[in-house]
Amino acid sequence: MKDFFYLYTFKFVSLLTRLTPRFLQDAFFCSLAWLWFYVDKKHRFIVLANLRHCFPEKSQEELLKIAKATYRNFAYFATDFLRNQNATKESLLEKVEFENWEFLQEAVALGNGVIVQTAHYGNWELFSLAVAAQTGGVSIVGRELESSGVNALLSRHRQQFDIELISKYNGAKPMLQAIRRKRLLGVLIDQSVTKSEGVKCKFFGRDVTHSTALSIFSAKTKAVIVPAFIYRKNRDKCVIRFYKMFAANGNSEEEILRVTQLQSDHTEEIIRFKPDEYFWFHKRFKQFDPQIYEGYMEREHDKNGKNGKKEKK
Repeated sequence: MKDFFYLYTFKFVSLLTRLTPRFLQDAFFCSLAWLWFYVDKKHRFIVLANLRHCFPEKSQEELLKIAKATYRNFAYFATDFLRNQNATKESLLEKVEFENWEFLQEAVALGNGVIVQTAHYGNWELFSLAVAAQTGGVSIVGRELESSGVNALLSRHRQQFDIELISKYNGAKPMLQAIRRKRLLGVLIDQSVTKSEGVKCKFFGRDVTHSTALSIFSAKTKAVIVPAFIYRKNRDKCVIRFYKMFAANGNSEEEILRVTQLQSDHTEEIIRFKPDEYFWFHKRFKQFDPQIYEGYMEREHDKNGKNGKKEKK
């Protein structure tokens, strides 16, 4: 019953998206985003806690501005996600610009396989579709949605772009196969992992755990890692920015740490460039600084969430 509800809700909203002008969709989803910002205190607190931890030099007013823009951008993400479900390769490519495309071409030319490192940043769904439309076959590592019906719909749409979805659970073997088949392997790798699953890295000058999966794959397969992220240039156009490749030269602890830290550094760089496009809703610092997420109902900055001024009792 739940899967039926998800599937037909998705179909209904997708139909409305195709039949209504975008300015009405933007207004509707942005209104939902503002409502979410003010009503869901828990996630608002997590967003502001992360922002304060990363940008201690910014004022409360500046942090609130970034937080609200983050919610607005995810409203845009929702409308674009729905509109792109029936898009052609040509129409998708009109929505993006490729910056430093030669960095990806140089990596592919080496012939050792390419791992595209990205993050929950910008419109990452459009990112995979656009790169596949431009290059051909792409394998991406991710988690399936709860609804099998919605997953089936999305899978059929991705097939026209030759996108292979690899489950993040028990995905090591198909990831290796994708690299050996010389397919681009895209991985979102920016969330916290347990201390046993990763290594300690720096992120905005703070200690975090970061997965070593890509570093180990690079060491084992000789594949190079190309960081790449998508951000919004304006309402009609996104930019996919590529960075210079790097690879693990051996599998020593020091080398794995070096390559993993590079991944963290590139993610930090793009977030500093445009912080309102990052997915601030997860507890990125919980392994070493769990205290910043505690007691959200009592914390002053959550009480101040609506206007930045302390409420009178």
